[in-house]
Amino acid sequence: MRLRNRVPRIEHRSVNSRPGLEHLRSEWIAVARWLNENKVEYVLIGAVAEAIRGNARARGPLAIVPAPYRRNLERLARALSAEHARERIDMDGNPAGADPVPVKLTAQKLAERTRWTLRCGAQDIDVERGVRAAGSERGVPSYQELLYEAGRFELDVAVSVEVASPEDIQHFAHLHRTGVAPEIRITKQVRPPDQPPAADDPGAIERGERDSA
Repeated sequence: MRLRNRVPRIEHRSVNSRPGLEHLRSEWIAVARWLNENKVEYVLIGAVAEAIRGNARARGPLAIVPAPYRRNLERLARALSAEHARERIDMDGNPAGADPVPVKLTAQKLAERTRWTLRCGAQDIDVERGVRAAGSERGVPSYQELLYEAGRFELDVAVSVEVASPEDIQHFAHLHRTGVAPEIRITKQVRPPDQPPAADDPGAIERGERDSA
């Protein structure tokens, strides 16, 4: 008899990857299915997101930014606890570093740290926070910003995920490599008054019509 309050576990089943996604590892899909069955809302970042977006050589832990509201974090903490999650200590970016140590996760603990590197059985999972510093254009994109720019992909039957945009994936990758968020600079090229507009300038025709009026 199935228990009503049983927490879904990570199960490796046969995978029917969608066309173009045959290079995805079955364990990645198993973890995504497990998160979905536990009703965790999240956006994928990191190596798995890169792989889904076309980088067949991407390798690494499945990394997520969960929706920050408390009930969602409680679902995630409950699912991780059921899998006996341990904290992984990476050595020079290598997940196969020191032996992971047991950790008791709660929604509050997940919210307090910007990044958790975890291992559930044989699966490595990173949990990140998407937070934007108040009044700042820099920092880490918030969950809402990630979700707005994300694309939805179907990995297998009934396994759909939200995948961060290529720009946001690279944003987190840069942060992990350097420890600081990338600085985005927007420059505007000013055309000298005596120089004619370029042929591919989308505003050239409109400005020409306005000037001649």
